[in-house]
Amino acid sequence: MTHSRPQMPAHPVLDSPAQAPVHGGTAELSELEIEAIDLFIGLIRLLGMPKSVGELYGLLFVAPAPLAMESLMDRLQMSKGSASQGLKLLRSFGAVKTVYVAGDRRDHYVAEFDLSRFASNFIKGELQPHLDSGLERIERMDQLVRQIPPSGRETAENRLARLRHWHEKGQSMLPWILKFLVS
Repeated sequence: MTHSRPQMPAHPVLDSPAQAPVHGGTAELSELEIEAIDLFIGLIRLLGMPKSVGELYGLLFVAPAPLAMESLMDRLQMSKGSASQGLKLLRSFGAVKTVYVAGDRRDHYVAEFDLSRFASNFIKGELQPHLDSGLERIERMDQLVRQIPPSGRETAENRLARLRHWHEKGQSMLPWILKFLVS
């Protein structure tokens, strides 16, 4: 026996259902929702985050009202684990927040539209630690290069100098990027 899922109420901006289900699921999404989700999947993947994070943010971005996690799971055909982890990550970066909905004890989510805050938190929480650990690795590599016999050391020294240069450029750009995002 097949059970049909309840559909979200029609909305004038979002009531154009997609021609086919999204991502193999059964919940139909509007063309606007699909485009927003697809856009944010691409952006989120550039940052090395899971596709589900882009799906969640994309749907919340165009949602006319706050959505509970269960609604997000149903609309996106997403597991509870993926939805929970994705929302937790988005909240940690300030990309979504919870809001109160009268008469409903569940958490409801809305997208934050100040992406400079998201980018700033991402840089501080994800990028800066990678740069810091990169410096440690470069220092370890320097010690390893010194162990190479002098006759074969030149190429490794040149490559290590290139890594140091890239690292210095990355470190010098972060304050500028953060300043740009905050202004």
